[in-house]
Amino acid sequence: MPVVTLDDKITLALSVRDRHASAQWYEKHLGFELLVHIDEAGWSEMRTNTEGVTLGLGEQAGPNPGNTVPVFGVADIAAARAALEAVEVEFDGETETIEGMVSTATFYDLDGNALMLAQDLTN
Repeated sequence: MPVVTLDDKITLALSVRDRHASAQWYEKHLGFELLVHIDEAGWSEMRTNTEGVTLGLGEQAGPNPGNTVPVFGVADIAAARAALEAVEVEFDGETETIEGMVSTATFYDLDGNALMLAQDLTN
């Protein structure tokens, strides 16, 4: 049995230079729907055509193409993080929270690939 129970949603996070331009590109070329632009966080989210899969666009001055970070939804980020830390999974810094929006925590697999946990705080 896994240490952490993941929900049925996943966000694929991409780094981009201009979230607004990228969102328009994904709408025009792939039919994705803009869900939200969170300007203070440099983040946008789009509904993909796949149930439970969201595309996250993180704005960076120098994006790293090919550096996709899967973001797995959890019901309780503190409990999920504690369970992974208990089995010596490495995390990158503290859990970050945007009040009323989301809490996220980045961690690494055995090969150093970044993964992220996210708790939706909008409900």
